[in-house]
Amino acid sequence: MTALHHAAPILPPPLLAGEEPGTYRVDGDVTDAQLLHLAKLIAQKRLSRGNKLGHPAEVYRCLQTLLLDYAYEVFGTLLLDTQHRLISFDELFRGTIDSASVYPREVIKHALAHNAAAVILVHNHPSGDPEPSDADRRITQRLKDALGLVDIRVLDHVVVGHEGYTSFAERGWL
Repeated sequence: MTALHHAAPILPPPLLAGEEPGTYRVDGDVTDAQLLHLAKLIAQKRLSRGNKLGHPAEVYRCLQTLLLDYAYEVFGTLLLDTQHRLISFDELFRGTIDSASVYPREVIKHALAHNAAAVILVHNHPSGDPEPSDADRRITQRLKDALGLVDIRVLDHVVVGHEGYTSFAERGWL
């Protein structure tokens, strides 16, 4: 009979406020796993309900940290209210190493259920290259058209990779 061994949870070291706003100090040694865990906690805090998201680079910084470890594509939405304050960030679809099936009907249902006025579409490219594919451009247009029928605006589609991000809005594709 073998005993099951469970990995101990990664406990982050206590954070101390730094002298400048938005900076932190940690006393003692910190492992890579603890640093990544802290980064994810901070990214999740920045994606808290009510926060206003401005520039695509800000969205990228949060999402790169959260989507960094995935070896497969994840498609999600940042749902926003009429003032473009965050309602929620949700991962809606998971795929393979180079694609994810996205269903407009489910995106619309999700957005309506949260009373969203606008959305920012997001997905990662596990390859690291954030250049959108033709399929990415087609699904973005389908989602924009479908969400527009129920008065929900698509503000952007941000593709996240290790090598940076691509914003459809910055490229003038929306």
